[in-house]
Amino acid sequence: MENLTKKVAKAVRENRKRVGLSQEVLAEKADIDRTYVSMIERGKVNITLVVAFKIAKALGISPSKLFRNIEI
Repeated sequence: MENLTKKVAKAVRENRKRVGLSQEVLAEKADIDRTYVSMIERGKVNITLVVAFKIAKALGISPSKLFRNIEI
């Protein structure tokens, strides 16, 4: 599962950078803590579906687009 966590981390980080948001702004838009965004992007935590949907919404993309290139 660690590999999957790293893939999710990469997807969140790449999409955040693509839309030009800082971790702080993403956290605010997703209503989560900035340090949690940092932990997600470093692959230190597994996120719930609720958090994944919040992040996708904050990025202005669908959850399916957020996870489009992730395979297990």
